[in-house]
Amino acid sequence: MATAVVTGASRGIGEAISQRLLELGYDVIGISRTINENSIHHPNFRALSCDLSDEKMTTSILTLLATDPSITILCNVAGFGIFEPHEEINAQTITKMVTLNLTAPMMLSNGLLRVLKFNEGIIFNITSIEALRHSKFSALYTATKAGLRAFSLSLFEEVRKSGVNVVSINPDMTTSSFFEELRFETSQEFDKRLEAEDIADTIQNILQMRNGVAITDITIRPQKFGIEKKK
Repeated sequence: MATAVVTGASRGIGEAISQRLLELGYDVIGISRTINENSIHHPNFRALSCDLSDEKMTTSILTLLATDPSITILCNVAGFGIFEPHEEINAQTITKMVTLNLTAPMMLSNGLLRVLKFNEGIIFNITSIEALRHSKFSALYTATKAGLRAFSLSLFEEVRKSGVNVVSINPDMTTSSFFEELRFETSQEFDKRLEAEDIADTIQNILQMRNGVAITDITIRPQKFGIEKKK
């Protein structure tokens, strides 16, 4: 059975993608700092606890994953954002965000690329609408997500001849735990926000396209703009 590796699988977009892939018949290895076997109740789900903002832990988990010849899908979802004046962000946070949002997906892609080539698999990198624009107080986050998108598009050109597809998915504001520590959140109006299931729908649609067609870059937005400041 084909196996999918999903980071950030314990909640939000990562959890929705994991649930959808299980429904589609994949074995799923979910990676998260807080995940455990009870996070998703399914016989084909396996939890691996790992803090991907720690390069040594990521290297260790890759050693384990590299022994699985069935890996066909890699979904890099884990990430976080801080939207403050850049001079107010400390060096530790800068390093942590760059490592989790950008370095870890590069490392996982690097470590799993040989098995993905053998299986003619696919890499999904969940970036952000911020990868496409330049917003105030988003310099650090935008840099990581724009970098991940550029990595995706360049890697596709490198590996397309081997049958591997690399997809950059750039979602707008999506209802999830991403906003728990932020001063704003998604709108309460349904047509002014995305749901995590919308991202899972997109992945399912791409997976069900005919062989020989590659979607490499897709942006998902609500029909209307909406954002709410927290009280």
